[in-house]
Amino acid sequence: MAGLKRDTFIFLEIFSLEGGIQSYVRDILQAYVSTVAAGKTRGADVFLLRDGPECENHLALFPSLKFFYLKTQWAALGRLRLTFSLFWYFLRHRPQRVFCGHINLAPLVRLLCYPFGITYIVLTYGKEVWEPLPRPYQKALRQAAQIWTISRYSRDRACVSNRLDPQKFQILPCAVDGDTFQPGEKSPELLQRYGLADAKVLMTVARLWSGDIYKGVDVTIRAISIIAQSFPNVKYLVIGRGDDQPRLQALAAAEGMVDRVVFAGFVPTPDLPAHFHLADAYIMPSQEGFGIVYLEAMACGVPVLAGDADGSAEPLQDGKLGWQVPHRNPEAVAAACIEILQGSDRRCDGKWLREMTLANFGIAAFTARLEQLLDVRG
Repeated sequence: MAGLKRDTFIFLEIFSLEGGIQSYVRDILQAYVSTVAAGKTRGADVFLLRDGPECENHLALFPSLKFFYLKTQWAALGRLRLTFSLFWYFLRHRPQRVFCGHINLAPLVRLLCYPFGITYIVLTYGKEVWEPLPRPYQKALRQAAQIWTISRYSRDRACVSNRLDPQKFQILPCAVDGDTFQPGEKSPELLQRYGLADAKVLMTVARLWSGDIYKGVDVTIRAISIIAQSFPNVKYLVIGRGDDQPRLQALAAAEGMVDRVVFAGFVPTPDLPAHFHLADAYIMPSQEGFGIVYLEAMACGVPVLAGDADGSAEPLQDGKLGWQVPHRNPEAVAAACIEILQGSDRRCDGKWLREMTLANFGIAAFTARLEQLLDVRG
């Protein structure tokens, strides 16, 4: 411990934007704080390119971390400020190691770490590394001591697209907070709000962006008419917002499913557990790097359906915990949904689902895995 220096983390942002990456990064930092409290690391300094000190940052959760906020009015100025701040910091402190929190920062981190002989690790998440990257980005990945990612699928796609060595990768799966996401009764107020009383409810939580049609909301809408033949009271609750919503609403109308598809709009994170309680099944035939939302559903005891060729194999444990179907096939989605609503499969046992999910992806499991990657010794 006496010989250790502080670590350094560098991220685009973690407080001013809500999203899967930001949630995952906050989990990493909270788990890292646990290693400091246990006397296994010295603490860390965290540089944030797009966050300012005014953002809601819950600093009480990170007592052993020091944050440097570098947000500026102009993006180019922010990059320049980050470059000079890191150079001066590396020159003075020579950190133990640097964690580069996004591929977009990797070339800069490589450039600054190299002359000081500082080890750096690049964190990757999903589609940002699935396609061939420009040479400076590939070079930064190849020269990193390690590359961390969230699933085997993301690792494999990144390796194929960018000619990377799989042995350089370490997998740190996403985590779910079992205290926040846990089973509960359906809220009468929410049932009334969305017109779901006496309905079998399928649910999706996703950004409704035209660039994210891979989430499969349109596929599920097309599947509803088939499901309704077996379950006439089925309804589909879609949580999220974005520029693709008009297209999806038009599709529901064209399919004659307007009365069955409910667009709830944006729901704040603290209100999500109560919405999961409404669901009889969580349906997202997608192409995810991982899919934290599957963990959230299963921690609430809700059975899940995902795609069969993406990172969701990780949270679903290769189909042990949920249904995996071809992600653009409405007939396959419908058949799986009917199985789920029939409720005879063990994967519909909410108590068992929750136990298995938390054992593998709860906060304790996540912290233990992070300690292993940090190569700390108890």
